[in-house]
Amino acid sequence: MLSPERLSLPGPEYLAQRHVLTYMEDAVSQLLENREDISQYGIARFFTEYFNSVRQGTHILFREFSFVQATPHNRASFLRTFWRCFRTVGKNGDLLTAQEYHCLLQLLCPDFPMELTQKAARIVLMDDAVDCLMSFSDFLFAFQIQFYYSEFLESVAAIYQDLLAGKNPNTVIVPTSSSGQHRQRQPPNDCNPLEGVEASLFYQCLESLCDRSKYSCPPSALVKEMLSSVQRMTFYGFLMALAKDQGINRALGALPDKGDLFLDPAMDQELEKLVAQVSGLSVSGPASSSADTANMPVRNSPRINSPWKPLHHRRKMDAESEGSNEETDSSEN
Repeated sequence: MLSPERLSLPGPEYLAQRHVLTYMEDAVSQLLENREDISQYGIARFFTEYFNSVRQGTHILFREFSFVQATPHNRASFLRTFWRCFRTVGKNGDLLTAQEYHCLLQLLCPDFPMELTQKAARIVLMDDAVDCLMSFSDFLFAFQIQFYYSEFLESVAAIYQDLLAGKNPNTVIVPTSSSGQHRQRQPPNDCNPLEGVEASLFYQCLESLCDRSKYSCPPSALVKEMLSSVQRMTFYGFLMALAKDQGINRALGALPDKGDLFLDPAMDQELEKLVAQVSGLSVSGPASSSADTANMPVRNSPRINSPWKPLHHRRKMDAESEGSNEETDSSEN
């Protein structure tokens, strides 16, 4: 169904707002690159499957970073895919470093820049010690803010620096999509938690930024509510508040609430089907799945090496897990 917004906007404006031309250009490019394979089942079927994947959010899998970050829908799809693929990391209680989270990101996007991962880690850790361990939920919500609102945060950093220096921040230039992603941001001096800038003035500048920005910004009402509860605010304190705010998370719409972060019934059902197919068993239903698992025969399957660095040195040791003599190499990075 067409949304009411579609009927209220002129055609070209709606197409630009929804980035339709971006997807049309990408679809045509893929069509030309794979025309020999596509000719076997037809162009119409190709376009149908392509735009179905865009709608479902699977179109960003294994794509180059320039495409993954090209539109807000792509960014939200990537965030949702990252959560669904690796939520078991948090479910198992694993704590990983920024480098290890970056390895997971690169499984979905091979050229994902390390700089964005490090910036997300600094939101969690509040300093430059990006080699410390982080929980999955802390990293995920910080990464969501850094990745989805990247251009906005670049401008916020410039505004904050100007306010600290007593300058007029109204001349801040909103970064482009490319420059905002790859320019090295100098972390503002937040060493003293009592320092910072006046929250009311900070909000006035951010409100003006959101009004003129061409890129995604958090809802102004939620930012105002956040800053109205304090007198002064540091830069990383602001970023952490954004990451923890469930109202902003719901407005973005890519991830569930923190309490539901490890719940995904649809994915669990698919995994149960996959396990049943691999093991040769049939999944009779949710009520009997645990019993079926308990009665599942033990198989001595050969160990398969992972294409990425193992995370066994971060996992909790289970004293009853098969009596294995395998050592955990804590010095491995």
